[in-house]
Amino acid sequence: MQITQMASMAKAAGIQLAALPTERKDAALAAISEALQQNRQRIIDANQKDMAQAQSTGLDKPMLKRLLFDEQKIAQVCQGIKDLIRLPDPVGRTLYAIELDQGLELYKVSCPIGVIGVVFESRPDALVQISTLCLKSGNAVILKGGSEAAMTNQVLAEVIADASIQAGMPTGWIQLLHTRQEVSQILALDRFIDLIIPRGSNQFVRYIMEHTRIPVLGHADGVCHVYIHQAADLQKAIRILIDSKCQYVAVCNAAEKCLIDQAIAAQVLPQIRSALESHGVEIRGCQRTCSIIPCSPASEQDWYIEYLDYIITIKVVDGLDQAIEHINTYGSHHTDAIVTEDRPAAARFLQMVDSADVFWNCSTRFSDGYRYGLGAEVGISTSKIHARGPVGLEGLVIYKWKLIGDGHIVAPYCGPQAKAFTHRILNRDCPL
Repeated sequence: MQITQMASMAKAAGIQLAALPTERKDAALAAISEALQQNRQRIIDANQKDMAQAQSTGLDKPMLKRLLFDEQKIAQVCQGIKDLIRLPDPVGRTLYAIELDQGLELYKVSCPIGVIGVVFESRPDALVQISTLCLKSGNAVILKGGSEAAMTNQVLAEVIADASIQAGMPTGWIQLLHTRQEVSQILALDRFIDLIIPRGSNQFVRYIMEHTRIPVLGHADGVCHVYIHQAADLQKAIRILIDSKCQYVAVCNAAEKCLIDQAIAAQVLPQIRSALESHGVEIRGCQRTCSIIPCSPASEQDWYIEYLDYIITIKVVDGLDQAIEHINTYGSHHTDAIVTEDRPAAARFLQMVDSADVFWNCSTRFSDGYRYGLGAEVGISTSKIHARGPVGLEGLVIYKWKLIGDGHIVAPYCGPQAKAFTHRILNRDCPL
């Protein structure tokens, strides 16, 4: 099937999806969860073939960890679908209502975006999360996963499509691409595709942004910081840093940089070194860090790098303002945390750090759609558009204005004897 035909089918399916009631969509989601369980051996067999191929080509350990899709992962995604079913439908909500004049009422109502193209990394679970989020929010989806997960993704897409179509979803609502050339082709299909969500390297995301007229939502890197302020509880700080860095290193919300106030650096750095090295973490430090603990000197480039590995860069800063400036300069506007018992300092940090997620006294690893109660996520957005941070259901809808009248025309509201609008706020849902 040609790409244009696939996109056209997705567009037609998206229009049908937008009008489906919540009960129909939830029934389809339940059918998908059941089908994934019934086909788990088929899925695992395909994944084992992908894993063997990836290992033979030397795929690195963080990517292999993302690629694995076993019984535990299947159970996790099925639980995620059950959680998604319990969430309220984001479509059809009245966001604003106002009377313009008697019998003339304006409603701002949430609606699906339409057709969403998602290009993602080697995590097969992302395919399940993305497709089910799109279904719940009434969007058709065109997916392209990493080539290293080709067999797993193919089986997952087939299982999801078959189960959902049998449950009454429109044919063509989920489409799977197979080659990089197809990705380049869809970038030109702004007639059919309404939003592109790229999940990959900085270079890849920038390529997408520069080669399409379709709006793009996403993030390039996860250069996340933990800043240990001079008023931090040091045991709390070390616990948060270790969780942020080590709980799962191969994800975009893992901490890659640690900033420490000069006032406590000599006291806390030896403890941090011991804790990090006990977890196998390599430390690269600024000049002041290297003068306090033995570690490799950090280069200028280190401050920009997302390692996704057991490596962290540490900088000693003069105080809160320098920490904020450093994060806003070198960070990726993803997730940054401050550890302090000084409430005004925390408030200043949360207000002035220009990131999608800013935390006080908690791990950066909480930056996640599932943990936010969003029903997993389709991606993380560091953009300043309609959705920012973990993008769940709310980020997959937009809105339309519905004006309901009774023969009203504009002419009486124009000219020197113009009739005045009432502009009376209404506290009711749109009736249509």
